[in-house]
Amino acid sequence: MSTPFTTDEKSTLLAALQSHRDVMVWKLEGLSDDDVRRPMVPSGTNLVGLVKHLANAEYGWFCETFGRPTEPLTDISQDLEADMRAAEGESTADLVAFYRRAWAAADEAIRELPLEATGTAYTGRTVSLRWVLVHMIEDTVRHAGHADILRELIDGGTGHHVPG
Repeated sequence: MSTPFTTDEKSTLLAALQSHRDVMVWKLEGLSDDDVRRPMVPSGTNLVGLVKHLANAEYGWFCETFGRPTEPLTDISQDLEADMRAAEGESTADLVAFYRRAWAAADEAIRELPLEATGTAYTGRTVSLRWVLVHMIEDTVRHAGHADILRELIDGGTGHHVPG
């Protein structure tokens, strides 16, 4: 999905977010479970961990912030990086499905709430839906860049957008 050149603000922001969500899932295509879990840099960052992190972030920012229902999220109280890697028993397919459900829940909030709607972030700060959308675009784009590098390290695959 490409970002439209002429449309309203909310549609533009959502299209920008969706295009990078699509990239995150695309970066896993054609790789084995071992490859998507393999830490490729000293920090331990791996492709499926990035997807899991973004799923948790979307549920947190779009649902918890605005008092909307969410699935159980990864507990990071004992390990701040727990949402950055697949846990025992979590398959790649499970985590991609979790991410897609987070999109659906986030998109519902985005459709139903005005950009000026406010909620309370996990930090206790009051934030607007507009701010959350921009923040999630920033976070998703940042991690899509990480995914670009990881994929290239794994098999030489490059590209910053889903071919289409």
